Amino acid sequence: MPDLRESLTVAAPADLVYDLIADLPRMGEWSPECERVTWRGGTTRAAQGAQFIGHNRAGVVRWMTQGEVVTAEPGRRLAFEISFGPLKIARWEYVITPGAEPATCTVTEEWTDRRPGLYRGVADRALGSRLKINKRGMVETLANLRLAAETATGSEVQTGDPTAD
Repeated sequence: MPDLRESLTVAAPADLVYDLIADLPRMGEWSPECERVTWRGGTTRAAQGAQFIGHNRAGVVRWMTQGEVVTAEPGRRLAFEISFGPLKIARWEYVITPGAEPATCTVTEEWTDRRPGLYRGVADRALGSRLKINKRGMVETLANLRLAAETATGSEVQTGDPTAD
């Protein structure tokens, strides 16, 4: 079960939204923490087993993580596991559900904390609560993703609030 889950309705087709999320090198466009992603080993797209490096920052602190795509179901679901050196630290999953209205969908972003207990406590004391940081980051990521998807289709959700669902 994920530690955090955020959802947002998007006025764009599920396939388009999936394609944006699965283009992991673009993650820096929507995420407040991930600056960019680079594929490893000649990989050029999200597919099960594809590996990548995440280049991240929070203020002046910068770090890199290693990632591996564990689920890639076009138009529906993308999940990847993140490691920091030898430690598994997180699982991120995006679930895209087609909406009742044509060319709409709901995007759900999930985060599962995989950090070992001792490391989790030390890291949270030193850098702040990962739960709080990721909740804010997920809301911002989904709002930015929605803006990118709706700009690509020329549509917008009628709520007026980019973080409302």
